[in-house]
Amino acid sequence: MSASDELVLYGYWRSSASYRVRLALAIKGLAYTQRPVSLIADGGEHKKAPYRALNPQGLVPTLVHQGLALSQSLAIIEYLDEVFPDPPLLPDGPRQRARARAVAQIIASDTAPIQNLGVLTRLETSFGADQDQKADWARHWIQTGLEAVEAMLQAEHPEPQKARFCVGHHPTLADCCLLPQVYNAERFGCDLADMPTIRAICANLGHNEDIMNAQPDKQPDAPKQ
Repeated sequence: MSASDELVLYGYWRSSASYRVRLALAIKGLAYTQRPVSLIADGGEHKKAPYRALNPQGLVPTLVHQGLALSQSLAIIEYLDEVFPDPPLLPDGPRQRARARAVAQIIASDTAPIQNLGVLTRLETSFGADQDQKADWARHWIQTGLEAVEAMLQAEHPEPQKARFCVGHHPTLADCCLLPQVYNAERFGCDLADMPTIRAICANLGHNEDIMNAQPDKQPDAPKQ
């Protein structure tokens, strides 16, 4: 890949949206350069003019490829799938593609946005929520979203414990969304005991070294232990 074709990912180690894109890049085996954008340091680098010039919304991630700056994790992942089609991140057939997109949207559109850092900060600054109240808020919405995902996945997998991927026979857009949300679920202490399909899928994906290297704690901007 030439310098002009280089993939550059602007993201934050614990951002679930950034994690989704890292997973897509890992599954496709694509090399890329990371440019960390701190959501905390100096009031948040994502709010500063240099980053806003790249991404007017001031959110992570942003992927730059051939001079094009792309935002929104699902749009980025589908772009990668069109430009680098092998291996595909959508399953074969309209039915399974729709199921994969539905799982992804439950997580990326309906669950993650209302438990992210910006929302939790707003709960504190505008409504006086303390740390326990913010954690309870996050747990509620993560649990609600993942319960819906589990029900959808059980329709695909009659034997939940044997599930390997969300939809189809290889990792898809849905798996790229599921792993980061489960990371958040564990972080906030959600109960996944009644979600055998989700747990089986995450355990299977955990055997892939490239996928494991996309984990938040393994990123260059993650706090050192």
